[in-house]
Amino acid sequence: MPRPRVRMTGAQRREQLVAVGRAVFAERGYDGTSIEELAVRADVSKPVVYEHFGGKEGLYTAVVDREMQRLLDRFTGALAEGGTPRALLERAALVLLEYVEDDTEGFRVLSRDSPGSGAYSSLLGELARRVEFLLAEQFAARGYVPALAGLYSTALVGMVALVGQWWLEHRSPGKEEVAARLVDLAYSGLAHLDPDPVLRTTGTAPA
Repeated sequence: MPRPRVRMTGAQRREQLVAVGRAVFAERGYDGTSIEELAVRADVSKPVVYEHFGGKEGLYTAVVDREMQRLLDRFTGALAEGGTPRALLERAALVLLEYVEDDTEGFRVLSRDSPGSGAYSSLLGELARRVEFLLAEQFAARGYVPALAGLYSTALVGMVALVGQWWLEHRSPGKEEVAARLVDLAYSGLAHLDPDPVLRTTGTAPA
């Protein structure tokens, strides 16, 4: 005998579908997920999913938007505390690794395939812009070209993001050690930044 479906308000049903979508998209990716499976996992009919989100892509977008905001809020809180450049780098690296650890499904959704949304790229771009602002201040104070802050911020964010994806599967060493090694690599490089680097194999200065 089938069990009766739980009656929910519209808002409760929407929250339930987002939670189910987060789990299924993390497990199977966007392309591997069907409306049928989403409906079965939520114990609703397919028309209910369409009613709330218009289809699979609408639900996926809702899940991605929520995860992006959740992670951005974490970064914003960490960077708003201020401090030395090294302290900011340490907090930023830990924020991402803690998110990977605490919200694994969310990170999988953001970093997996998507229907042309470029969600993860958009997220990293936003983070790079926030780091760029901080680096530009440091560059100006130390006699470097502030306009190059965007290049370095993109490199730093990209390095942390890729290591986060690697750590998602390995989980060893622990997040504190991974963050410390990341920051050591990044900060050691920044501390000895050459304002006019050349390619040593050719001796050619950048154009």
